[in-house]
Amino acid sequence: MITNTELEYKGDLYPTKIVSFEHEVDSISFHTDNSVILKVTVLRDSLIRFRFTTKGYFSNDFSYAIDKNHSHGYNFLEVSEVADYYQIKTSKVQCRIQKADMRLSIFDLNENVILEDELGFHWEESYEYGGNIVKMSKASKDGECFYGLGDKATQLNLKGKRMENFATDQYAFQKDQEPLYKVVPFYIGLQNKQSYGIFFDNTFRTHFDFCHERRNVTSYWAEGGEMNYYFIYGPQMQDVVTTYTDLTGKPELPPLWALGYHQCKWSYYPESNVKEVAAKFRELKIPCDAIYLDIDYMEGFRCFTWNKEYFPDPKRMVAELAEDGFKTVVIIDPGIKIDKEYSVYKEALEKDYFCKRADGPYMKGKVWPGECNFPDYTNPAVREWWAGLFKELISEIGVKGVWNDMNEPAVMEVPNKTFPMDVRHDYDGNPCSHRKAHNIYGTQMARATYHGVKRFAYPKRPFIITRSAYSGAQRYTSSWTGDNVATWEHLWIANIQVQRMSISGMGFTGSDIGGFAEQPSGELYARWIQLGVFHPFCRTHSSGDHGNQEPWAFDDEIIDITRKFVNLRYQLLPYLYTMFWQYIEEGIPMLKPLVYYDQEDIQTHYRNDEFVFGNQILVCPILEPNSLGRRMYIPRGQWYNYWTNEEVHGGKEIWVDTKFDQIPLFVKAGAVIPKYPVQQYVGELEFDELTLEIYYKEGKEKSVVYEDAQDGYDYKKGRYSFLSFQTTGKEKELIIQLHKEGKFDTPYSKYKIDLIGLPFKINAIEVDNVKISFDHQSFEEGNYLIVDKEFTELHIIGE
Repeated sequence: MITNTELEYKGDLYPTKIVSFEHEVDSISFHTDNSVILKVTVLRDSLIRFRFTTKGYFSNDFSYAIDKNHSHGYNFLEVSEVADYYQIKTSKVQCRIQKADMRLSIFDLNENVILEDELGFHWEESYEYGGNIVKMSKASKDGECFYGLGDKATQLNLKGKRMENFATDQYAFQKDQEPLYKVVPFYIGLQNKQSYGIFFDNTFRTHFDFCHERRNVTSYWAEGGEMNYYFIYGPQMQDVVTTYTDLTGKPELPPLWALGYHQCKWSYYPESNVKEVAAKFRELKIPCDAIYLDIDYMEGFRCFTWNKEYFPDPKRMVAELAEDGFKTVVIIDPGIKIDKEYSVYKEALEKDYFCKRADGPYMKGKVWPGECNFPDYTNPAVREWWAGLFKELISEIGVKGVWNDMNEPAVMEVPNKTFPMDVRHDYDGNPCSHRKAHNIYGTQMARATYHGVKRFAYPKRPFIITRSAYSGAQRYTSSWTGDNVATWEHLWIANIQVQRMSISGMGFTGSDIGGFAEQPSGELYARWIQLGVFHPFCRTHSSGDHGNQEPWAFDDEIIDITRKFVNLRYQLLPYLYTMFWQYIEEGIPMLKPLVYYDQEDIQTHYRNDEFVFGNQILVCPILEPNSLGRRMYIPRGQWYNYWTNEEVHGGKEIWVDTKFDQIPLFVKAGAVIPKYPVQQYVGELEFDELTLEIYYKEGKEKSVVYEDAQDGYDYKKGRYSFLSFQTTGKEKELIIQLHKEGKFDTPYSKYKIDLIGLPFKINAIEVDNVKISFDHQSFEEGNYLIVDKEFTELHIIGE
């Protein structure tokens, strides 16, 4: 008689002793006597992949996160064996794998420990679902700090935190709430002035514990799949971030208008309301490049349709908005209304493109249209079909961008707010349940949307924005931080979220300025716009349930502050565009937390508020009401107060006075800051001068400016302008050297140079070794100087 029907519970299992190993080109495989295999792949001297299996063989190697165009190769690889361990050595690091239990340690070439296993890899059999719960624990040193992990509403330094990655529709989330909309299982460790990164490429629900449960242990685990992680060595945080971004991919350059100011609301309708909003921006002379249409533009919330009562002729409306400089961006959600008269539904049904439950029927869930089915975007045929649906919107009606929402995926009226876990997915030929596909569903939707918009917008560049994302989504889309709240706490959260996303590979991100839920005071909105113009994606958005949130919903003082800061963003567009160029070319984040900017300075390790915008502008928002100043940390080096031109020496915390229409801004000494004239939208004006604000520094400083046609793909054929400026400051001399690359001829012919902080009175000016008489220069009071853009060397000589 059977007396115990429960399966034997084995608890945590561990690798046993290594019995053999194989070395083939860049990969070394280690086998234990309990069928665990560890495959170590050296992708670069500083990038090593560790992949474990417990079943004696590996499943198909497939990842949505890794960029297939990622190039790799190492300079040196040596594998050796000693009594107790195997050693893998590159020109940057050495890895030791213990023979007794497969635990591993990574050292630099000076034998300093960078990262070592505590328990190392272990697993627990999942009898409920099959497969394993895979776990990893690493020893953590005293003073070690942790950063990254994408969209998290908590302190920038994650030490002492436990985090969860499961894409979730988290309306009106709060500080420290977990999980949120995005999944980026990548973190950066910093200890003893050395940085490293871990990317745990596993799309199941994952967890990270940064010394929360045990003081000197960092661990991460997943509820299925493989223990598959990449180790990235710095030693500088810059090296870790650029290597990770290169591994998971970089976007193409957006059109310049996508970096302008955007206005959104749930919802602008009917057409008269959209036109009224657009006209008010132009009347008040607040620059704006895009107006968004939320779900109410559709017929009964059916994607790819228009409500003819609200928008009787969308093509005409979109064209008229375009004449006034506004690009139209529309929302598209994944839920397809179950309606046999609806062409999109009928076609997907005929082609069997909807997600199914484990026992056969289509997955059904309620969202805005009511009962819906949902396309399986992990199926390449579905993505191709979805891309084709954008033809009318983009090429016929003239919409310029698409906004993907509710793609966590979000489902209403169910406890877990998403698909049941038994839903099946194609997963590009690797069939699986929703447990594995959930976290990448939104990314694959954005991917399909991107390919559709790109196809029909050509020869212009596409613009996509998504709410949910997994590592690698940056190849296809920008993002925003989801349904935030109009509170001062959320202003603080937004500041940290966008910094964290920037160092997590997803730089093109912003928050809903002013807060999506509830209603901001005028003061809160002003402080938020002052921060938001320094985020790569800049959009005001609100639910509309609590009142209006356009700049003119507040008093004249708030309108003036909004105009002032949006004007500043438009002036700084060449600087911002250059930041983006460096992001797509080199993986350099556009926003740099202070710890990224100077990890050697321990004072930066716990700073949340201050960040460097690009390479040379320091930003610190005002995050409390009734504040006309704040304490902030100035990084090491020389900086100028943007508003007063007062010089400040960094490496210390100082009090900075501000006004209501200012926030603390500082410019790095030696910087060359390019500025356009204020435009109401990108491309409105033809201008013959580019302003260059040049800040004096004793010593040398390099600055760069990237420009192209602002849209299209000619930049990929070399038709761009890349200017490299080097300033050299001496006691009584400032030398500005200019080198140009690229075949693009900028439309302006002159530079208007504004010299700031000169410690001497100007006696003479030489352009390319030719002394210029002051009489022949537009040299005005205030140190403005007009020079031809073709100059190569400019000398400002003091008395």
